[in-house]
Amino acid sequence: MTEKYITHQSSKIFYHTIGKGKPLILIHGFAEDSGIWKNQIEFLSAGSGGKDEFLLIVPDLPGTGKSQLIEDMRIESMAEVIRAILLAEKITECRLAGHSMGGYIALALVEKYPALFSSIALVHSSAFADSEEKKANRLKSIDFVKKNGAFEFLKAVITDLFTETWASNNRELVEVQIEKCKSFTDEAIINYIQAMIDRPDRTQVLKNINKPVLFIIGEHDKAIPFEQSMPQCYLPDESHIHILRNSAHMGMLEEAEKLNCALLEMK
Repeated sequence: MTEKYITHQSSKIFYHTIGKGKPLILIHGFAEDSGIWKNQIEFLSAGSGGKDEFLLIVPDLPGTGKSQLIEDMRIESMAEVIRAILLAEKITECRLAGHSMGGYIALALVEKYPALFSSIALVHSSAFADSEEKKANRLKSIDFVKKNGAFEFLKAVITDLFTETWASNNRELVEVQIEKCKSFTDEAIINYIQAMIDRPDRTQVLKNINKPVLFIIGEHDKAIPFEQSMPQCYLPDESHIHILRNSAHMGMLEEAEKLNCALLEMK
């Protein structure tokens, strides 16, 4: 594993690279850092036959982990950070996977730079814009963070990202995720929430894409509900749908083996 930095909008952005072979960039979601992909990194960097098959590029998004906030924290601007990393690595085509908010960033990248990507994976994510109800709930979340702080907000929501059974059986891992939330500033969390409110509907990206799209969906996901995820699967010409029957929003941990195998199929 090689740790690297670039400077973007006068801010230091951290990422690491692992393995050799076909480039795959993994973009984490809201209230996570690059470590959320630990299971996938271990599996994919080793390859399916003991050989390196993937060059994994795994960033911390601005305001997360070792990466500083950038001045403009819109989804589109965070997408430009990912492009800057690809330029630094001299990568002209790669696979792209994004979890939750990372999927929103992935779609913004594909919309602007379609030639950069051979395929895309939306991991517990959606091309649909927020409903008015969800926007209102997100605004309430911003108010809560302003009054009580980011950690109080995040520790209240993290457990709900898992199924009750998995969370009960893996309390230490859930606690690790909650503990990591202490590193987030109020400013970062508010910026992320506002960016998600402001993002446009990108279903047209899926309708227009002429490359494979992998959908990884948790049957018990409350953040991106199953019944809202399925309709988008019929938009691209080529969809690969993987339903994780025992997962909520965190298949990278809840059903890591199945999610790993799905990512291995990316062209």
